Amino acid sequence: MPPAAGPPAPLFGAADIRRLAADVDIRPTKTLGQNFVIDGNTIRRIVASAKLGTDETVLEVGPGLGSLTLGLLDVAERVVAVEIDPVLARKLPDTIAAWRPDRAAALDVVLEDALRVTALPHEPTALVANLPYNVAVPVVLNLLERFPSLRHGLVMVQDEVADRLAAPPGSRTYGVPSVKAAWYTSMAKAGVIGMNVFWPAPKIASGLVRFTRREPPVTTATREQVFAVIDAAFAQRRKTLRAALAGWAGSPVLAEQALRAAGVDPTARGEVLDVTAFARIAEARVDVPGASGDAPAGH
Repeated sequence: MPPAAGPPAPLFGAADIRRLAADVDIRPTKTLGQNFVIDGNTIRRIVASAKLGTDETVLEVGPGLGSLTLGLLDVAERVVAVEIDPVLARKLPDTIAAWRPDRAAALDVVLEDALRVTALPHEPTALVANLPYNVAVPVVLNLLERFPSLRHGLVMVQDEVADRLAAPPGSRTYGVPSVKAAWYTSMAKAGVIGMNVFWPAPKIASGLVRFTRREPPVTTATREQVFAVIDAAFAQRRKTLRAALAGWAGSPVLAEQALRAAGVDPTARGEVLDVTAFARIAEARVDVPGASGDAPAGH
């Protein structure tokens, strides 16, 4: 169990992070999107915003040197950390044993790519992570698909990605990430984190996005079929749905038939539809005779 209430346990500062990085000869790389949090108050803010229960198993992606891991172990029952860098994955248990000896047994480190992980040693109930900017959306979607036990979470991503994930239909930033995330969850922006709390400092602010799992739309279409419609609609987002979905349906006429059957205006654009509308379109498309096979749709 997490420690009893008392004075806050120490968290990493800038000097600690640099010393830990030097210990294993790690230099943060743009390739892996490594930006380490060097401010304890920021870690406390993230952990508080995640609204974790003391009985939760938290999935952390990209723990790095362990800044956030420490904060999570202070409040949750267990942390499962997925780390792609073998040097960092080896170092993390030693760091936790040194800084939180009474919580070392509550940490599991999985050396794996979060885009490919299919199994974890414990069922996670929450996702809390500082995600690399370049893979944030596919990582979130993959984990929500792979691990239905994830009921809620908080992720820190590039601020404009946070806006996209949380965007409602009709907004300027609404797009593929917004709709696909809405298949699994209700997402909302939970704050902005400045650049100076990271080492190295990124060139853009980060955003916090909080989510709560919900049931996907009730539909006879599969998730892959619905995601294929979303991909097609936003591949040419300035076009009407009749035109944008022509390739997906087989022709503009078949696209219009599917749209009308789904109760959607063929002259509308994808940016005004919610995920339920896309599900209705996918469902109607399945019943359109002569339509081509489903386009491949990843996460």
